[in-house]
Amino acid sequence: MAKWQRTAATALAAISMVAATCALGQNAAKPGGAPIQLALIEGMSGPFANAGAAVERNLRFGVEQVNAHGGVKLADGAHPLELVVLDSKGSTEEALTQLRAAADRHIGYIMQGNSSAVAAALIGAIDKQNSREPANRELFLNYSADDPALTNAACSFWHFRFDAHAGMRMDALAEVIQRDKAVKKVYLLNQDYSFGHDVSSLARSTLATRRPDIAVVGDEFHPIGRVKDFAPYIAKIRASGADAVITGNWGNDLTLLVKAAREQGLDTRFYTFYGNSLGAPAALGDAGVKHVIAVADWHPNAGGSASDAWYAAFRARFPATQDDYPVLRMPLMIETLAAAMTRAGTADPLAVARALEGLKFDNGFHATWMRADDHQLIQPLYVMEMDKAGTPGVHFDNEGSGYGFRTVLALQPEQTVPPTTCKMKRP
Repeated sequence: MAKWQRTAATALAAISMVAATCALGQNAAKPGGAPIQLALIEGMSGPFANAGAAVERNLRFGVEQVNAHGGVKLADGAHPLELVVLDSKGSTEEALTQLRAAADRHIGYIMQGNSSAVAAALIGAIDKQNSREPANRELFLNYSADDPALTNAACSFWHFRFDAHAGMRMDALAEVIQRDKAVKKVYLLNQDYSFGHDVSSLARSTLATRRPDIAVVGDEFHPIGRVKDFAPYIAKIRASGADAVITGNWGNDLTLLVKAAREQGLDTRFYTFYGNSLGAPAALGDAGVKHVIAVADWHPNAGGSASDAWYAAFRARFPATQDDYPVLRMPLMIETLAAAMTRAGTADPLAVARALEGLKFDNGFHATWMRADDHQLIQPLYVMEMDKAGTPGVHFDNEGSGYGFRTVLALQPEQTVPPTTCKMKRP
């Protein structure tokens, strides 16, 4: 029996959840209207194909849940949702090509998230498309691109973000650092590209506000994906006397960094944005135990019977160990979109965009609302510490790795509300 099935309370909750879902799916009238197509533009091939596949699983789970409950109820009856996957190959140019293909097919809903640079290009193209062809408008649903500018200076009426942006994540991490009086010196180490520079500047400004007594003893950038040995960086961190490291690193740049710290005997904590990301816990192994802190909108050990049941339902749908990477905000985005369509009574992107503004959605354990001012989703955030599965607070591991995360700090939606400089132009 898998670990996610072992806890009696979780199993009981999961059984009732899955049974209820199946019953609703069997009893609900099948939507008979024409499918409403949702285009996923993401890197489904190339070096980040596994991340694209994980996104597809999560979005497909949301689509299936909506359809199992009768689809989207519009003025002319019930319609199913249909996921259309378009491969951007991880390229901005190819993403724009696929966007044009979606427009040619009159697909009104575009979903993307892996890369803020790609998201910005898509938003610009959609703004132009909607201005040129008001009868063929598109709405952009962003599940991961977390550049704060996308809901601030560069905000667009046609863009809705369902992930916490980098500033919101930094605020959550800073809340934990603020409470840890043992932290006196912090080293900033990030990848040398736009996101890494965002993390650095956000860390500096947030710490200056929350913990002005903390000294930033290093602020360094390294080439993305090209460093094979982080030992020289670890030596600099040690020499600086840093109590903690803040990093937006992901992938090998995160795992090699933390492993190098362990090999060099550097006993410091790493405050990360993506320590719980796809494949990271397994790659980090023992080096991450009690040393890696991460932040997310949800995680399997968030707690509560409804949360446990939702996780069990996801695992029942995707039981393979390598598929154990649920990202709640992605299926939640689909369910919120369906609620907005039902509220609007139409699948017209303009009407749905207006219905999304200010929309509150609660799946029973994760209450959210879409702020109308900037189209930023406001939702709970969790700061987590990595540890071995089976230790207190770590009932479930990640991807069968034997390592998971326990909640260090749970922030309610009203505690995560960021300021915004958005001056949105509405049609």
